[in-house]
Amino acid sequence: MNRSASAATTAPEGIAEPGLDGIPRQRERGPGAVVPEPVHEASAAPGALPAPGGVAAHLRRPRPWRLLPTPTGTPFTFGFAAILAVTSFLTSYADPSLISALHRHSSTDVAHLAQEPLLVLVASALWIAGGIASPYAIGFLLVLTALERRIGALRAAGVFLLGHVVATLATEVPVGLSVLAGHLPHSSLHRLDYGISFGVAASVGALAGLFRPWLRWLVLAGFGGMLLDDLIVFADPMTNWGHLLALSLGVATWPLVRRWRLPA
Repeated sequence: MNRSASAATTAPEGIAEPGLDGIPRQRERGPGAVVPEPVHEASAAPGALPAPGGVAAHLRRPRPWRLLPTPTGTPFTFGFAAILAVTSFLTSYADPSLISALHRHSSTDVAHLAQEPLLVLVASALWIAGGIASPYAIGFLLVLTALERRIGALRAAGVFLLGHVVATLATEVPVGLSVLAGHLPHSSLHRLDYGISFGVAASVGALAGLFRPWLRWLVLAGFGGMLLDDLIVFADPMTNWGHLLALSLGVATWPLVRRWRLPA
């Protein structure tokens, strides 16, 4: 390294000044010297690791644990999932006659809706038809978690309840009118109806509106195709129509959920 001109004024040429030999010296910048500009992370040499806080800090890293609910991040989904886990445990291990009675009293059939509508609308959503391993149980965890992280707990709960309540009433009220008109037997007033599927279907429709276009239509085509296939089988047409209606209700909320979207 060449010594600076200032060092040469204090010591003879070729003799190091005592105590200063280990200190790095800067070259003098004369009138015509070119000062190199600092190198930023974006213009660094290929293969170099950018410093923390640089361009790489803005790139999203995959966080698979965010697919599942947490008490602080998604309190609505987490609390609701805990209740569903308890009722599913009871369904598997409690006395079958007790579970049958609980299901009947939680059913949103026409008879119960006419007597205690608020109670059965809430109680019917505390059970999973088909058990904890059903597709709607898995969909509940993934879809509600994703929706709540994007629009918040209260709004996600509102979307779920919109699908659950409106689709339930839309499928049960025609049954009651058909019984009154004599087109259906009186036993149709006590048709067993409970579960979370209407709320999940509405949540799928709402969440799809927050995706990029290619993923949005892929989700709607896949889920909607599954619902249409169930309707074609015609095993439970009232419930199948309710699922399609709930999905449509979720799609109708797109202007709202996009406005409610939380910052990333």
